Amino acid sequence: MLLLFLACLGGILTILSPCILPVLPFVFARSDQPFRKSGLPLLAGMAVTFALVASLATVGGGWAVRANQLGRGASLILFGIFGLTLVFPSLAERLSRPLVRLGNRLSQEPSAGPSARSSFLLGIGTGLLWAPCAGPILGLILTGAALGGASIHTTVLLLAYAAGAATSLTAALLAGGRVFAAMKHSLGAEEWIRRALGVAVLAGVIAVGFGLDRGVLTRLSLSSTASLEQRLVDRFDPQSGETASKDQMMAPGNAMMAASGAMTGGNQPAMSGANAMMAGSNAMMAGNQPAMSANNAMMAAGDGPQTSGPPIADLAGATAWINSQPLKLASLEGKVVLIDFWTYSCINCLRTLPYIKAWNEKYKDSGLVVIGVHTPEFPFEKDESNVRKAVHDLGIPYPVAMDNDYRIWRNFNNEYWPAHYFIDARGKVRYHHFGEGGYEESENWIRSLLEEANHKPLPGNATEIAASGAEAAADSSDVRSPETYVGYHRAENFASPGGFNQNEPEVYQAPPDLKLNEWAFSGKWEDERQIATSLVPSSAILYRFHARDLHLVLGPSKAGKPIRFRVTIDGKAPGADHGMDTDPDGYGTVNEDRLYQLIRQHGAVQDRTFRIEFLVPGVQAYSFTFG
Repeated sequence: MLLLFLACLGGILTILSPCILPVLPFVFARSDQPFRKSGLPLLAGMAVTFALVASLATVGGGWAVRANQLGRGASLILFGIFGLTLVFPSLAERLSRPLVRLGNRLSQEPSAGPSARSSFLLGIGTGLLWAPCAGPILGLILTGAALGGASIHTTVLLLAYAAGAATSLTAALLAGGRVFAAMKHSLGAEEWIRRALGVAVLAGVIAVGFGLDRGVLTRLSLSSTASLEQRLVDRFDPQSGETASKDQMMAPGNAMMAASGAMTGGNQPAMSGANAMMAGSNAMMAGNQPAMSANNAMMAAGDGPQTSGPPIADLAGATAWINSQPLKLASLEGKVVLIDFWTYSCINCLRTLPYIKAWNEKYKDSGLVVIGVHTPEFPFEKDESNVRKAVHDLGIPYPVAMDNDYRIWRNFNNEYWPAHYFIDARGKVRYHHFGEGGYEESENWIRSLLEEANHKPLPGNATEIAASGAEAAADSSDVRSPETYVGYHRAENFASPGGFNQNEPEVYQAPPDLKLNEWAFSGKWEDERQIATSLVPSSAILYRFHARDLHLVLGPSKAGKPIRFRVTIDGKAPGADHGMDTDPDGYGTVNEDRLYQLIRQHGAVQDRTFRIEFLVPGVQAYSFTFG
């Protein structure tokens, strides 16, 4: 019930957001007509359509995206005709094409009276075009839906959000109707008002058609509404604080990946229909919201012991097992079990592996069982052959369950990569830790649980680790750049003029100067929800960063063809600052889907401009991470 209240309140606040501007002309175009037969059915159609399409989008996949795009195109045509008939009433009489006649019926002469059915149809079109900015409340709803799957509960929450937006628009519409009525009676300006509304509708069509509702407007400051929403969530979310108190913050380099890359804060990408799942990168996770890391890069959580509680759910739902036959926690009674949620392109996960592997080797004979749960973030991480190769290359000897359907993830109510759950010999979770760090305390818990199970002390001391390469610990004190996604679904700080042309080929330009943490394309790219693909030789990505290490998740062409590249720092070859996957001249090859370490600086860390140029087309780029 509380979440329903929050959803409705979040919808009401959309009236203060710039992302509402493109659809206001559609709503106000009938403000001079009776609300019961015009405004009310229009807003009802808008709310119902948004809720249903956004619900489908959380699980619908590519077909839902394509269907939504077709619906948006049809709605733009409909509103274009509607706007033209408002500006030129005689146009509908002179033209005989069916769609124009439909536009004439929708425009309705005042003497004929408004039609509730035509208003509801306009509301459906408005619902398909509406792209609310993703504040924390809408993000909480949508990311919870993305992880939990489609349900009546999700649809009801989205409907409550849309109803809240319709409520604030109703107030604005009623007030606007009175103003327009007064102007008509006092000035005799009915025809001019009608034409002005038509021009506003056409301007809205142009804004939505050119993506301004998902580009320019989403880059306007939303800090006022986002901060208000965040305070409401922090106050009313019934699950907040169950996992960690809000003062348990982690340093920037230790911030872990949250489910779907979720983040809180303003300046969120817009959502519309099948794009509504943008709540994953750029929106809030449902429940258990801990404090953000200092650089606001990702969700971060502290850790805390659980000295008692119900037995944890089993490992049912794995799509495959590596290094082992399928396991059940019930069969491991008497053993101490460490569950490690990870994914192989996550740099934070990779940096914890040396510790996990060392603990497995040191304590396996004393009764410790380590189980990795590989829950994918990107599509290529669902490929069993890719995961098997990664397990082999990373030298992981313990069992790994592939959790492509997120069933084990949901069994544990998990929200983060990496996440470690420590289960005692009776099958209860006694401790958990999210993210990097805390290794000494984690090992102390392993030792304590083993001594409790074996009824005797363990010899030896804490394990000393000397990790190298991408697995080496981050220089947390000097990381000022956040994880950055390249696909528009979760992208931030994109600086190429004009923003993204979503799902379409586009020739991009990089600005002459980038501010810290801004990035840009150069050349021809097609940017999709999670991935960007280069389409011509010498296409490039630029990033202004501040960190010792720079990594980029990349994949070869869809046909599997290797892609040669060259990187530079401030226009020069990296030299001694090259990463594991580049040479001193900056050259390297993308030959598999994985994380590539491109830069490791050895001198003083400062703001630098990174550029990677792909010598042939076809590379697939996913996300930047830093350390």
